[in-house]
Amino acid sequence: MFKKFLMVLALTVSAVSVASDAVDLKDPYKMVRQVSDNTFQRITRDQALIKQDNEHLRVIVSEELMPYIDYKYAALRVLGSHVSKVRAIKDPAEQKQAVEDIKRFIDVFQQYLVATYAGVFTQYTNQQVEFGQSKAFAGQDVVLVKTKIVESGKPEIKIDFKVREDRSGEWRAYDMVAEGISLLDAKQSEFQGILRQQGIEHVSNLLEQKSTLPVQFRGEGGDE
Repeated sequence: MFKKFLMVLALTVSAVSVASDAVDLKDPYKMVRQVSDNTFQRITRDQALIKQDNEHLRVIVSEELMPYIDYKYAALRVLGSHVSKVRAIKDPAEQKQAVEDIKRFIDVFQQYLVATYAGVFTQYTNQQVEFGQSKAFAGQDVVLVKTKIVESGKPEIKIDFKVREDRSGEWRAYDMVAEGISLLDAKQSEFQGILRQQGIEHVSNLLEQKSTLPVQFRGEGGDE
């Protein structure tokens, strides 16, 4: 299911055609649309490089997509109660090390997202995306940007992107909900047991190993 979500996410952020302008981080709806267009145009423009080496997709994801994903916030959400436990540590040296472990997890989580999205982009085949109507968002710090994936001969897929306003007033995506299931909730559930039994260092090592694998789409039943 998680891999299916990633496929939908990649298609959504790459399949819309609007005017290519600087990304408006002050409007969550415009931000998602503009990032979609910029990413799609870059993939089209760099097809020759991609055909030579799929690893170039990491460059595209890093430059066109990741600046607009709040991966730090997402990583902390995935860690869940583990963050609270670190805050409660009394010993200064122990807490300092625990904070460093969290920083490493955030960095590795970013690398993992880059590698995963790059792999999913290998499957892009010009699917179409329809966006829901923009709504007033003044006074809110989280909004849902609704989209619908449309492909001939297949059922429509409805997606909600959670977009968050930071302290500077800029909006970035941090989660998506597909078929009623949150991507972050799914990853949090996956890691809960491992965190309790083997610790954050083990989880970071697992993600780091996956991040260094060659760029390819692993599909349903494959490596996450």
